[in-house]
Amino acid sequence: MSDRTVLHVSGRVLVGPDDVRDELWVVGGRITYERPAGVRDTVTVRGWALPGLVDAHCHVGLDAHGPVPAATAEKQALTDRAAGALLIRDAGSPSDTRWIDDREDLPRIIRAGRHIARTRRYIRNYAHEIEPADLVAYVAQEARRGDGWVKLVGDWIDRDAGDLTACWPRDAVQAAIAEAHRLGARVTAHCFAEDALRDLVEAGIDCVEHATGLTEGTVPLFAERGVAIVPTLVNIATFPRLADGGESKFPRWSAHMRRLHARRYDTVRAAYDAGVPVFVGTDAGGSLPHGLVADEVAELVTAGIPPVEALSATTWGARRWLGRPGLTEGAPADLVVYETDPRADVRVLTAPRRVVLRGRIVG
Repeated sequence: MSDRTVLHVSGRVLVGPDDVRDELWVVGGRITYERPAGVRDTVTVRGWALPGLVDAHCHVGLDAHGPVPAATAEKQALTDRAAGALLIRDAGSPSDTRWIDDREDLPRIIRAGRHIARTRRYIRNYAHEIEPADLVAYVAQEARRGDGWVKLVGDWIDRDAGDLTACWPRDAVQAAIAEAHRLGARVTAHCFAEDALRDLVEAGIDCVEHATGLTEGTVPLFAERGVAIVPTLVNIATFPRLADGGESKFPRWSAHMRRLHARRYDTVRAAYDAGVPVFVGTDAGGSLPHGLVADEVAELVTAGIPPVEALSATTWGARRWLGRPGLTEGAPADLVVYETDPRADVRVLTAPRRVVLRGRIVG
């Protein structure tokens, strides 16, 4: 396609779950629902169009061992793009990926800076590892470096306890979250277990990643405060393998991880039923490959979330939550076209017919 070519998307355009239109055009990289006059060079794509999918927990520039070269980060981003994930909330990375913003052919990224963890309480080479007295200063630093988000590690295995425990005292996270909010950033936290959740929510946190430790006591608190969760169920599926690997050294931790895994679907469904905002995230880039966004949507459906709501968690609702436009008049043309209606069967998300990024067909 040349810069003068007008893209015509014809069929069914899912502007919202109930706002379905027959067609749209892309002029100058932006969406319009008014047929442009005098157009001679047109490319037509037919099918069911959705806003570019959102992976709200992804790590570009990171692998299981830490930061990766730019060429590897590029491959990660291209893999996500091929899967239809055109908007990524990078939930913590030690790599500087700002160069991606200058690439018209790569997904848009909303960064949370680098993870902030307690000393020796997270994966090596991933995080700033600090003590509570320094938490406010590091949160301020990452709030200024990120794109409106900061990422804490809320719990991790405590080797002395032999199990997952909270990483931060309540007064430290309360002061740190207040500082992030003062600087205009939202705060999210990695949390597998139960213990850290109440303190984080009552301290004003905006989101919790994984949230496998939600209980009957904390689900209503999340709902009351409007704290979102990103369950990353494709990552939680690895808990039994992790538990097997740690069985001999940390049997208490291993048993805890198996319990969290066993009730994962019930946990997510209970949160959804209570009104907790739920969004799609894969946790790709650590031990998981990129391009799993469709698998995570299917996992939410398996957990009992209605298909249209699971779609919203990666499209309309997710973009609204992150402050990014969907398929509205004048918005950048980031969209994915499918063979059939994804509301009827979310499995169609595994096979995009066309991927359009910044108004250009890229897949």
